Amino acid sequence: METLWGWLVFSALALSLASAATQDVCQAPDGRNGAAGTPGRPGRPGLKGQRGDPGAPGIRTGIRGIKGDEGDPGPPGNPGKMGYPGPNGPLGAPGAPGLKGIKGNPGDINAQPRPAFSAVRRNPPTGGNVVIFDLVITNEEGRYQSNSGRFVCAVPGYYYFSFQVVSKWDICLSIMSSRRGQLPFSLGFCDINSKGTFQVLSGSTVLQLQQGDQVWIEKDPAKGRIYQGSEADSVFNGFLIFPSA
Repeated sequence: METLWGWLVFSALALSLASAATQDVCQAPDGRNGAAGTPGRPGRPGLKGQRGDPGAPGIRTGIRGIKGDEGDPGPPGNPGKMGYPGPNGPLGAPGAPGLKGIKGNPGDINAQPRPAFSAVRRNPPTGGNVVIFDLVITNEEGRYQSNSGRFVCAVPGYYYFSFQVVSKWDICLSIMSSRRGQLPFSLGFCDINSKGTFQVLSGSTVLQLQQGDQVWIEKDPAKGRIYQGSEADSVFNGFLIFPSA
């Protein structure tokens, strides 16, 4: 126990002496800077900074130069959209006559259509205003209908029609024609008979007909009495003059 106590006292005395010796020693001056070391490796990129405020516009100090030479034309652009059609221009001058065509083949009269008919009244049905000529004299191509008294056109063209009707009384007759989509056409003829003798009322016309048109004779309901007997005949005729397109 005495030995341990003696060791502690010795250690404390040694530390006190060492501290006093250190305080009495003078500090030496700083030495010179050493040589620069090797540059270190680049550091990592920093974060992106915020966008700065716009700068003030620059001051124009130069003098405007003269206009330069015209440049080369650029390539053609794409075609634009088609515009609206303009108004019609004025009618141009007639052109020069064309060359004479080649002579065509001779026509064949026998191959041409020749509708024609002629019919008289002998024993027609009674009733109605259509004058029926029941006895057919000729009916080329069969276009006249003796049961109805009507001619039905099959070949478009210009036709001649005529009638001669015998009567002892006042009489009014009309040549009628029907056209598709139109009102019937009427051409009237009248005769006054004050003596009660045989008189002939006649009429004729030229009509342009299309396929399906019809032609007939029609009487006035009040003045349409026709003589019926063996002493005289009433006749209705028609034929094609020339065809048309």
